[in-house]
Amino acid sequence: MTRALVTGGNRGIGQAIAEGLRDRGLDVIVASRDGTGPDGCATVTMDLQDDTSMDAALAQVGHVDVLVNNAGVLWDEGLWDDLAHFDVTMAVMVRAPFRLMRALLPGMGQAGRVVNVSSGWGSFAEGLGGGGAYAVGKAALNALTVRAASQGPRGVKVNAMCPGWVRTRMGGPGATRTPEDGADTAIWLATLPDNGPTGGFFRDRRPIEW
Repeated sequence: MTRALVTGGNRGIGQAIAEGLRDRGLDVIVASRDGTGPDGCATVTMDLQDDTSMDAALAQVGHVDVLVNNAGVLWDEGLWDDLAHFDVTMAVMVRAPFRLMRALLPGMGQAGRVVNVSSGWGSFAEGLGGGGAYAVGKAALNALTVRAASQGPRGVKVNAMCPGWVRTRMGGPGATRTPEDGADTAIWLATLPDNGPTGGFFRDRRPIEW
């Protein structure tokens, strides 16, 4: 059975991704700081800011075929307002995905898939929006996606996606999309066939500009 690891899969878009993959027959492990996740999914406690926590969780998880780097942080503030928030943003949205890919990509076979949940706010073409260091973190995640796609094992597909404006704790109640809407493209990328794309950036299953 194909095994998937979804970070931040205990609520919002991540939970919808985990549930969607579970419903497609994957063995899903949800990584979160509190060790909780949706019904039918295994769980592991993982703090993406703590190397010791990440290493312990990875040892517990073992081999995975699909990695979804979903966890993210966002503050409603200016870029220069809080250095600690900048550090957390880069740790959660750039360094942690790098460490997870570095650890897990070598063990993935040709069915290996990596999905980096990014944002149009991390797109230069769309203007790099959002509060704090969010845009910087997502733009860096996009760059990491491109490089990882070219440096990964043969056959493994690494892509980024934008879920759109989703009704979650981060997106707020006025957002136009459900978590399931936002999760659809991630689920598609996580289950791509062998002839599917790699090194791309997608929204609603269509390519968008970096």
